[in-house]
Amino acid sequence: MTTATYDAIGEGYARRRRPDHRIASAIVAALGDARSVINVGAGTGSYEPADRAVLAVEPSALMIGQRVPGAAPCIRGSAEALPAETQAFDAAMAVLTIHHWQDWRLGLREMRRVARSRIVLLTFDTDASDFWLTRDYLPAITALDRATMPSLQMLAGELGPCDATPVLVPHDCSDGFLGAYWRRPEVYLDPVARRSISVFSRIDAEAGLDRLARDLASGVWHQRNADLLARDALDVGYRLLRWEFSGA
Repeated sequence: MTTATYDAIGEGYARRRRPDHRIASAIVAALGDARSVINVGAGTGSYEPADRAVLAVEPSALMIGQRVPGAAPCIRGSAEALPAETQAFDAAMAVLTIHHWQDWRLGLREMRRVARSRIVLLTFDTDASDFWLTRDYLPAITALDRATMPSLQMLAGELGPCDATPVLVPHDCSDGFLGAYWRRPEVYLDPVARRSISVFSRIDAEAGLDRLARDLASGVWHQRNADLLARDALDVGYRLLRWEFSGA
């Protein structure tokens, strides 16, 4: 995805993609004792820890313009050419962004270059997902994810073995990413909500969403997914990866 794409779809992004405190806690825990952090593909600043020195790097001017007053300083730049000296930070983090990079391998190498101790990456494992939205209504999303989202094996091949932790999505998740509405299916029919889910700008979703609307109206969706309605959280396929570099 290019910078121009987010400049086109990113209006109002900060209002609809508010960080969820439970996911934020997992990211902070993964950062450990890092006191300085570079946030790569930082967007509007979600999940940047407030108690550490943070530098944000983001390619889209529209996204940078939505950062709240008092947020960490942000430099316009790309993952593939981070504007930082070698080993300038304790840790590098990236949240739901790697599939947008032009060259994810180069981006990871840049994160490794600037991070002394660890890398924390929130991403999506297509091999671990059986999400009803993509399985039953929008398989084009799965096909696109498999084409653009590096697998955990590919990531490990670039940076070495890592700790991988499933990130369960709460039923009332405040961050409106693709899997956030797994127990609120009607939200996917809202074009305003879809504007902050980038994949909808890259596929033709009309037919699948029409089927979803019919299944919701008829009760078919609720019959098929009755077991989900009592769940508080669900593993949709999101994974928090952490690499530690000894002797840094």
